[in-house]
Amino acid sequence: MTDEEGQGRPRKIVHIDMDAFYASVEQRDNPELRGLPVAVGSPAARGVVAAASYEARKFGVHSAMPSVTARRKCPDLIFVPPRFDAYKAVSSQIRAIFAEYTALIEPLSLDEAYLDVTENLKGMEIATEIAAEIRARIKVATGLNASAGISYNKFLAKMASDLNKPNGQAVITPRNGPGFVERLPIKKFHGVGPATAEKMHRLGIETGADLKAQTLAFLVQHFGKSGPYFYGIARGIDNREVRPDRVRKSVGAEDTFAEDIHSFELAREGLRPLIEKVWGYCEANEIGAKTVTLKVKFADFSQITRSRTFPAALSAIAGLEDVLSVLLAPIFPPRQGIRLLGVTLTSLERRTPPVEPQLRLAL
Repeated sequence: MTDEEGQGRPRKIVHIDMDAFYASVEQRDNPELRGLPVAVGSPAARGVVAAASYEARKFGVHSAMPSVTARRKCPDLIFVPPRFDAYKAVSSQIRAIFAEYTALIEPLSLDEAYLDVTENLKGMEIATEIAAEIRARIKVATGLNASAGISYNKFLAKMASDLNKPNGQAVITPRNGPGFVERLPIKKFHGVGPATAEKMHRLGIETGADLKAQTLAFLVQHFGKSGPYFYGIARGIDNREVRPDRVRKSVGAEDTFAEDIHSFELAREGLRPLIEKVWGYCEANEIGAKTVTLKVKFADFSQITRSRTFPAALSAIAGLEDVLSVLLAPIFPPRQGIRLLGVTLTSLERRTPPVEPQLRLAL
């Protein structure tokens, strides 16, 4: 909360997160898959899991896992190809439900969003009741389960939505927020990726309490612009607003691989979940990107970036895949193994939807 809000009543922020979204849509649309371990992605030798059903997660299968590893963990795993048009259609249904409660909606991807319901269109006072009602409406409209987190800021609402997954919700109040953060392992902090968590561990920061013990100067010294953010969330403070019309300056994703990559095909498959993540944000916010940047970090921690800028924003995920393949190809054969790949989209701008799709009837 801001200083002003800290003196008055706190905000009411809800984070809605669909449960195993891609896989759940596939199980909904194909009854034969219900109750079975399902992975969205390619079963090819160099394939990567884009999403996993909860039945598959019981075996340790998760997104970004090599398909070979997933199959080894779960021999009965069923692979299905992704259908992004179907996921986007469901996302539009969910967004319409959100809009009945508040205009302050900030999508993070096709399957999750922040809602500020402090002042809401239904005149409801209790945010937990709003979250429960929205989840029930989503179930009726789509047949899918959603989880929710409710708190007084975005960071804690996001953390709360993971507490009672799947198909549950949790609230973190202003009274218990700081204590919750102190007990939380650093690796579970939203916004702290594997590389940052590893760096924090090297600095002796294992929990929120350890992070809270650091000075602002120390955090800025070691984490730069992220220092003030880490300083705040360690105290349960997050001043960010829910911004419905926000177009970020950039959106990116990266992944450090369990084993170094040496082949072009394996690298291209490794890019797939990153592409889906950044493109999911673009689709959810109806934006496009003119500049695509590929980041490659090698086994010795040296890194390079390669970019391509276009006169018009990319309008399809296939185009993004093609651009990254072109940027990736000249690196092979690499002088040494690749330990990390990253994708960043910049020069983001609103897309004007074509007329024809608007005329299609919803099924």
